[in-house]
Amino acid sequence: MPATVKTFPTPPDVANAFAQRLIELNVQAQQANATATVCLSGGSTPKLLFKTLAANHSDVDWSSIHFFWGDERCVPAESDESNFGEANRLFLSKANIPDENIHAVDGSIAPQLAASQYEAEIQQHLGGSAPSFDLMVLGMGDDGHTASIFPHEIDLLDSQKICEVATHPVSRQKRVTVTGRVIAAAEETYFLITGSNKADVLASIIQKSDDYLAFPTSRFSDSEQVTFWLDDAAAAKL
Repeated sequence: MPATVKTFPTPPDVANAFAQRLIELNVQAQQANATATVCLSGGSTPKLLFKTLAANHSDVDWSSIHFFWGDERCVPAESDESNFGEANRLFLSKANIPDENIHAVDGSIAPQLAASQYEAEIQQHLGGSAPSFDLMVLGMGDDGHTASIFPHEIDLLDSQKICEVATHPVSRQKRVTVTGRVIAAAEETYFLITGSNKADVLASIIQKSDDYLAFPTSRFSDSEQVTFWLDDAAAAKL
């Protein structure tokens, strides 16, 4: 079955709607006396999400949620480029979240070591050789990449590892990323995609036109566990 596509008028509308989905997951976990695992991402739309959560849902008890990251730049947490650092500044540090529920990549150490350590961290909390997050949040770049799996390294989608080291095609910056099989194994995966600069690539992926298989995001467009949440600008050419 193809992925579900939902559209919202503006990026803040996408962020507000997704904040409600996170809160629903949190309530479900609390009612079941269980914990849930959420894999976050960086980017402009998650930034809006974090601001929304901090501004409108600061009283939520998040102790039933464990937060992970789908990718991270190999920089210290204090860096403006750190996905964890951004989430921490905007949301995590202002929310009621136990420290032991936050599982960040150590971007300050050697990339291969960081990937190996994060793979062990994921296995420790999710178990097994094929871990499955309850909910995964992803974005898409205007080159069709997701997490830190770029078109020039699309083979990382097929890696048997949980985490790999990726290289940005322009800056050559090293990043730690989960692999395609981890994304595919998630119970629910949401691509939050906004902006007119994504419209052409997104249309190619959803409509399976042109060279759509060159875009890593296309790998997940036929999964019933996947939902694309778009603003009107990103969805303009669908």
